[in-house]
Amino acid sequence: MSDSKRFNPVRRSGEEIHEEQLSGERALYRGRDLKIYDTVFHDGESPLKESRNIELYGCEFQWKYPVWYADNVYAKDCVWQEMGRSGVWYTNNMTIEDSLIGAPKNFRRCKNLKIRNSSMPNAQETLWMCDGVELSNVTARGDYFGMNSDNIKVDHLELFGNYAFDGSKNVEVRNSRLVTKDCFWNCENVTVYDSYISGEYLAWNTKNLTLVNCTIESNQGLCYINNLKMVNCKLVNTTLAFEYAYDVDAEIINKVDGILNPGSGSIKARKIAELIVEPDNCDISKTNIMVKDAESGEVRSISIAK
Repeated sequence: MSDSKRFNPVRRSGEEIHEEQLSGERALYRGRDLKIYDTVFHDGESPLKESRNIELYGCEFQWKYPVWYADNVYAKDCVWQEMGRSGVWYTNNMTIEDSLIGAPKNFRRCKNLKIRNSSMPNAQETLWMCDGVELSNVTARGDYFGMNSDNIKVDHLELFGNYAFDGSKNVEVRNSRLVTKDCFWNCENVTVYDSYISGEYLAWNTKNLTLVNCTIESNQGLCYINNLKMVNCKLVNTTLAFEYAYDVDAEIINKVDGILNPGSGSIKARKIAELIVEPDNCDISKTNIMVKDAESGEVRSISIAK
């Protein structure tokens, strides 16, 4: 039933609710200062729409749109079933801990969202257009995760799904493993520490990307970037890298399988298996490419004949 149709909200303020079975549209519409324990929200859209100062412990959402236009929500040990889709939209100041979020299209246009020690096995089109996001010890699976969101801090995220963080700004990732094609496209100001990223076409069209102590596996990765810095990184099974990447400062501690038409800057590696320079498409004089001998530590520049 849509919001335009009739509904019979149960309005409560300042209560503790224990072990209830709630159904019907807007079951706790505009609830205020509620503590809700071990309660199941059955069929009926938008049970906590327009609510304020809500605490949820051991609750389960079985139907759509449970938390919209809400403020100051805390959820612990909760479950979003698959039909609890589009679960949290337009909501500010929400913290979720130790929960299972099994519904897609969750978390849109939210501000100040924290998710800790939780899993999202169906995270398709999740975390879109949010501002101020903290993820800690989270696992997620689904395409288009984190699209167009800003001011994100991530620690120990395990993500499987393509096109992650497209269009996001001010992103910091630590201690994570991301298996995702087209990760960090169209982004600005991304820093990744101590992480593993695997997927084709990494970070195209991105400005200000820094990778520190990372391992990267990517076909045609790190292309079309402005201002790329890599510190103590590994490139594994990575070919056709750095095409039209400008202002590069890359320190790679292993062999690079292939580089194609770099834009400008400095690239240092232990070895470069293949360097492709097309004179009509690349001015190689703008890029200093160096190899460092593994035993002696001697660094020498690679000279490309024009």
